[in-house]
Amino acid sequence: MNDTKLTASELVSAYATGELSPVEATQNALRVIEERDGETNAYCLVDADGALEQAKASEIRWRDGNPIGWLDGVPASIKDMFLTQGWPTLRGSRCIDPDQPWDVDSPVTARLRENGLVLLGKTTTPELAWKGVTDNTLTGITRNPHDLSTTAGGSSGGSAAAVAAGMGELSVGTDGGGSIRIPASFCGIVGLKPTHGRIPLFPASPFGPLSHAGPMARSVDDTALLLDVLAMPDYRDPAALAPPVSTFREAVRRDVRGLNAAYSPTLGYVDVDPEVAAIVKSAVQALGDAGLHIEETDPGFGDPKAAFDILWSTGAAKWLDTFPAGSETKVDPGLRKVWELGKTFSASDYLGANAERAALGILMGEFHTRHDVLITPTLPIAAFEAGHEVPPGSGLNGWPDWTPFTYPFNMTQQPAISVPAGRTSGGLPVGLQIVGPRHSDDLVLAVAKLLEEVRPWP
Repeated sequence: MNDTKLTASELVSAYATGELSPVEATQNALRVIEERDGETNAYCLVDADGALEQAKASEIRWRDGNPIGWLDGVPASIKDMFLTQGWPTLRGSRCIDPDQPWDVDSPVTARLRENGLVLLGKTTTPELAWKGVTDNTLTGITRNPHDLSTTAGGSSGGSAAAVAAGMGELSVGTDGGGSIRIPASFCGIVGLKPTHGRIPLFPASPFGPLSHAGPMARSVDDTALLLDVLAMPDYRDPAALAPPVSTFREAVRRDVRGLNAAYSPTLGYVDVDPEVAAIVKSAVQALGDAGLHIEETDPGFGDPKAAFDILWSTGAAKWLDTFPAGSETKVDPGLRKVWELGKTFSASDYLGANAERAALGILMGEFHTRHDVLITPTLPIAAFEAGHEVPPGSGLNGWPDWTPFTYPFNMTQQPAISVPAGRTSGGLPVGLQIVGPRHSDDLVLAVAKLLEEVRPWP
C-alpha cells in the first residue's frame, strides 16, 4: 500500500487493522522527503531519528490496543514559527541565534505530542512569516510541488508544499493575513484559519488580533481531526477560547443542504483572473446543485487594506525592535521596509485601525444573520513565478495587493477555509474560500466537506 497517497484518516484505519504500521508510514514519509524536498525546499529541519523513535512508540501502542489519540502515529510537520523543545525556532531569520536553549513547546507542539503524532520536522517560512510567499535569505525559495517554477505561497508555504507532495500527511501553519489559505490554494490542499483564539498561541504574536494558527491537510476530514487535537485551551494564551462542546470530526458530517450561502465573486472590488473566476463559479454551482441555497451578493465593505497595513506593519516593527543591534542589515529587505513603515504610525493610528477592524467585524456579524456562510475565491490568481513577492510584471506593490480575499477575515477574526475547487488549464490548483461567523468552525468545515464530496480532488 502506498501510504503517501492516503489521508491521515485512512492511515489510522490501516493502523487499526494492522495493514500498515506507524513505522512504515514514517519511513515512507521520510523517503518522500529525501526524494522531493531538495526540489521543493519545504523543510528547514528534518529529524529522521526522532521521528522513527516516535513511530516505534506509536506502533507499540497500536499493537497493544492503546492509541492515545485519533491521529496517533500520523506523520506531521510544524511551521518554524512554533516553539519546539529540542529544535531551534529560527522563523526564517538570520537574526535569531540558533545556539540557545530550546526547552519550551508552544501549545500547538505540546498538543501534537500529547496525541501521539509523529513530528517529522519543521517547515519553511518567510522571515517572521511576513509575506504571502515563502523565501528567505536563511533557507532559500520554497517551490510548488505542482509546478516547481511557481511559488508555494506563504507564509505557511513549507507546510503546504510538504502536505501536497506527500512529505507527511498533516501540518500546522499560522495565518495573519492569509498565510494558511494562500498556500493551501496554490498547492491544492485544505487549509483552515479557525476563529481567533480557537487554537492557543504562545508566545503572543506581535501581530495580535490578526494572528491565528490552523490545520493543513489533504482532506476536510483530516483538517477536522487535527483541529480537535489543537483546539484545547492553554493557560499561556489569555485570549484562548473555552474547549469545544463537541468534536469537529463529528460536526464535519453535518447536513448543510438548505442553508443560505452568499457567493461574492469579487467582494465588490477585486479584479479576478477570468480562468480562476470560472473555476470557482463552477464549484459554487455544484454546491447549489447539491442543495445549498446560493445568492450572489457582496458583503458590503470596501477594501480595508489601509487599516490592515497599519496593523501589520506596527506589529512587525514591534517585533523587530526586539532584535539585536545591526539587524537592519540582515533582515529581508522587504521586511525592513515594513519595519520602517510601522515606525511611522502613532498609537492613535493603531487604535484607529483597530476600530476599523472592529467595525468590519460588526458588519460581517450582521451579514451572517442573513447568510450562513460567505463563499469567495481564495485568491484572484493562480500560483506565479517563485522568488517574487508579487507576480512579475503585474505592477503590484506588495503581497496584500494580490490577497484581497484573505486578510479582511483576519481582521474580523472569522473562521475561513480554503478548499481545492479545480485546476487551471496549466494544471495549477485553484482554491475556494468559505467564511463563517465567529465560532462557526464546525459549519465552515461541514460546507467544505460538501464541496469535497461534489467536487472530489484527486
